[in-house]
Amino acid sequence: MRYQLELTLRRAEGVLARVLGTTERRGFRPLAVDGAADPDGHWTLRMTVEGERSDSSLQQQLAKLYDCVSVSVQPCP
Repeated sequence: MRYQLELTLRRAEGVLARVLGTTERRGFRPLAVDGAADPDGHWTLRMTVEGERSDSSLQQQLAKLYDCVSVSVQPCP
Protein backbone atom coordinates (compact mmCIF):
# COMPACT_ATOMS: atom_id res chain seq x y z
CA MET A 1 0.00 0.00 0.00
CA ARG A 2 1.19 3.53 -0.72
CA TYR A 3 1.07 6.39 1.76
CA GLN A 4 1.68 10.12 1.52
CA LEU A 5 3.58 11.56 4.50
CA GLU A 6 3.80 15.22 5.38
CA LEU A 7 6.37 16.13 8.00
CA THR A 8 7.41 19.39 9.61
CA LEU A 9 11.05 19.17 10.67
CA ARG A 10 13.47 21.38 12.54
CA ARG A 11 16.45 22.42 10.47
CA ALA A 12 19.21 20.20 11.76
CA GLU A 13 22.17 18.36 10.33
CA GLY A 14 21.27 14.78 9.39
CA VAL A 15 17.52 15.12 9.85
CA LEU A 16 16.74 13.81 6.36
CA ALA A 17 19.01 10.80 6.90
CA ARG A 18 17.23 10.03 10.20
CA VAL A 19 13.79 10.27 8.58
CA LEU A 20 14.76 8.05 5.63
CA GLY A 21 16.53 5.55 7.89
CA THR A 22 13.54 5.27 10.21
CA THR A 23 11.22 4.86 7.23
CA GLU A 24 13.29 2.04 5.76
CA ARG A 25 13.79 0.28 9.11
CA ARG A 26 10.00 0.23 9.59
CA GLY A 27 9.66 -1.69 6.31
CA PHE A 28 8.66 1.11 3.93
CA ARG A 29 10.33 2.04 0.63
CA PRO A 30 10.56 5.77 -0.16
CA LEU A 31 9.29 6.39 -3.70
CA ALA A 32 9.34 10.20 -3.86
CA VAL A 33 10.68 12.97 -1.62
CA ASP A 34 9.95 16.68 -1.93
CA GLY A 35 10.69 19.44 0.52
CA ALA A 36 10.85 23.17 1.05
CA ALA A 37 12.02 25.57 3.74
CA ASP A 38 9.37 27.50 5.65
CA PRO A 39 9.86 31.12 6.67
CA ASP A 40 9.57 30.12 10.35
CA GLY A 41 12.79 28.08 10.22
CA HIS A 42 11.31 24.63 9.66
CA TRP A 43 11.34 22.27 6.69
CA THR A 44 8.21 20.79 5.18
CA LEU A 45 8.91 17.36 3.76
CA ARG A 46 6.46 15.38 1.62
CA MET A 47 7.24 11.73 1.00
CA THR A 48 5.47 8.94 -0.83
CA VAL A 49 6.27 5.53 0.60
CA GLU A 50 5.21 1.97 -0.13
CA GLY A 51 4.99 -0.95 2.27
CA GLU A 52 2.89 -3.75 3.67
CA ARG A 53 3.01 -2.69 7.32
CA SER A 54 0.61 -0.47 9.22
CA ASP A 55 0.97 3.27 8.63
CA SER A 56 0.43 3.94 12.35
CA SER A 57 3.72 2.24 13.28
CA LEU A 58 5.60 4.49 10.86
CA GLN A 59 3.80 7.60 12.10
CA GLN A 60 4.58 6.78 15.74
CA GLN A 61 8.26 6.14 15.05
CA LEU A 62 8.72 9.33 13.02
CA ALA A 63 6.95 11.38 15.70
CA LYS A 64 9.55 10.15 18.22
CA LEU A 65 12.40 11.76 16.29
CA TYR A 66 13.68 14.82 18.13
CA ASP A 67 13.73 16.99 15.00
CA CYS A 68 10.18 16.04 13.94
CA VAL A 69 7.65 18.73 14.89
CA SER A 70 4.63 17.04 13.28
CA VAL A 71 3.81 14.14 10.99
CA SER A 72 0.67 13.10 9.15
CA VAL A 73 0.13 9.97 7.06
CA GLN A 74 -2.61 9.57 4.45
CA PRO A 75 -3.27 6.64 2.08
CA CYS A 76 -2.57 7.50 -1.56
CA PRO A 77 -5.60 7.40 -3.84
